[in-house]
This record gives sequence, structure tokens and C-alpha cells, in this order.
Amino acid sequence: MNRQKTNYSVDLVLTTLFFIVAFTGLYMHYFIPSGIQGGRYVVYMGLTKATWIWIHSKAGILMTILVIIHFILHWKWIVCTTKNFFRKEQCELEKAD
Repeated sequence: MNRQKTNYSVDLVLTTLFFIVAFTGLYMHYFIPSGIQGGRYVVYMGLTKATWIWIHSKAGILMTILVIIHFILHWKWIVCTTKNFFRKEQCELEKAD
């Protein structure tokens, strides 16, 4: 897989995970009671509170891993852009595949 397809794939999965984490977090915050006993065995949209928490946690962990991969894939760009911000001379990136 070339670099462009790799970046696209990582960004697509990262975006999907972001929406999963955002939706589950907002849903749990507004619709599922907090506390240890609150809503423990009650079903919300077909899932128990424990399942909502599990989905939210696993998606968040995967999202964190993909953010690290995203930073690794774009590290040269980050360094070059930072140098350009603080220096008068411009560094140039190599052309992508």
C-alpha cells in the first residue's frame, strides 16, 4: 500500500473512531444514569451500561493508538512546519509518493 492510501486509511478509521467515542460519551452522559448502581442492568438502545462503557473504552484506546500512528506518519511534516514557523529560512518536504 502506498503512503497516500495508508494515510487515508488511518485517517478514515481515526475519524470513524472519533465519532464512536463522541457518540457513546455524549449518550452515556445525557441518557444513562451515573454511579455504580445507576442503570447497571438496564438496557439502553439494546445495550447495557457496561456494554456502552466497553465500546467507549475500546474505541478510545484504538483512537489513541491511531493518533500515535498518525503522528509517526506525519512526523517530517510536523518538524518542517515547526521549523518554518520559528525560522526565516524554509525547509522543504520531499514529494509524497
